[in-house]
Amino acid sequence: MPKQYKISGFTLIEVMIAMTLLSIMVALLFGSLKTSAESWNKGETKIAEVNEKAVVYQFFKRHLPSIRPLWDDFSDEERNFSFQGESQKLQFVSVFPASAGRKGFQLFEIVFDDNDGQVKVLLTPFYPAIDEQQWEEEEVILLDHVEEFKISYFGKDLMESDGMWVDSWSEKENLPSLIKIEIKLDQPSFWPEMIFALKLAAIEPDLTLDSK
Repeated sequence: MPKQYKISGFTLIEVMIAMTLLSIMVALLFGSLKTSAESWNKGETKIAEVNEKAVVYQFFKRHLPSIRPLWDDFSDEERNFSFQGESQKLQFVSVFPASAGRKGFQLFEIVFDDNDGQVKVLLTPFYPAIDEQQWEEEEVILLDHVEEFKISYFGKDLMESDGMWVDSWSEKENLPSLIKIEIKLDQPSFWPEMIFALKLAAIEPDLTLDSK
């Protein structure tokens, strides 16, 4: 009689169970990869937000405290104080560090463009160039996606005893003591208030009359 061999293999039920287990493992694997990718993206977004806030804060921290109370004495027009502040616009004179490549006093103009949602910085040398050369103006976008931008000023007039926060500091002959900047983006990202003290703010004279 011919020798018979027993053929062994997987039953249909065993194949179906194996395929089901494989599908579950693949689903868990891709789910873990998706979760990891989302966490990575959230982490990168958070780092980018922190870096953006740090850059903006360092810009104001570097230039606002060192504002110089200078007058425009070289213009043919009316003599004006260099510091002019509004709620969404600020003009002042400050300097860059030596490593920045822009020497001398610079006229800064910070403007909020609510149409584009951008805070822009315009830079111009404060003193005129020699030989009637054109001033080199530079425009830089400091921050994008801005919904609200507000600047407030703390100080007092000569006839006031206590200072107060105001939305405008123009047509004055002295610097405010403090500048507060409030920013709100068009995306969910919290920005704390930034308050900076001006080192060269004018000291108000003593208005107390002598009793003698």
